[in-house]
Amino acid sequence: MSAAFAYDYGDYDYYELINGEVYMMARPTVNHWQISHNIIDKFDNYLKGKRCRAFGEIDVYLSDDDNFIPDAMIVCNPDIVEEDGIHGVPDLVVEVLSPSTAKFDKIDKFLKYEKYGVKEYWIVDPKNKSVDVYLLKEGKFELAGTYQSLSDKEMSRWTDRQKAGIMTEIKVSLYDDFVVNVKDIFERVK
Repeated sequence: MSAAFAYDYGDYDYYELINGEVYMMARPTVNHWQISHNIIDKFDNYLKGKRCRAFGEIDVYLSDDDNFIPDAMIVCNPDIVEEDGIHGVPDLVVEVLSPSTAKFDKIDKFLKYEKYGVKEYWIVDPKNKSVDVYLLKEGKFELAGTYQSLSDKEMSRWTDRQKAGIMTEIKVSLYDDFVVNVKDIFERVK
């Protein structure tokens, strides 16, 4: 484990290294944990028996100056999986927004994941129950879509035309038949 990037077991504080600077991260809330767990569970179930593996809250060492702890990810290259974390670029990364990390997830980490070549990046917004999915195209992230989880009550107020425009299922780009329903991501979230 990098000396500048450590997990302090005494205080249970997480640290990430962005551009060589250490940033302390708050422990996840129950909703944050539940969302991450739901996503990892969906990833894990689909990936059984496949080359790719799902991980959550594992150290990712992108460089000496950039070490993160994504909420969830998929790694297809087994050679970068080591005992102390992922030493290389995950194929898909998920960050769940929280008030203390939103800026880093939307700007700093976004640019780093793009720079290092993450193929797919999800930014999950617990407040709005939405997921922004970005796909790497020619070295730049492009927004593939914003997916939402709406209650039946919310949907009842919309016209059929409005409902048709709501994207509720995310097609994971790594496999042709891998789809995640957004409602499943926010299951048991208040």
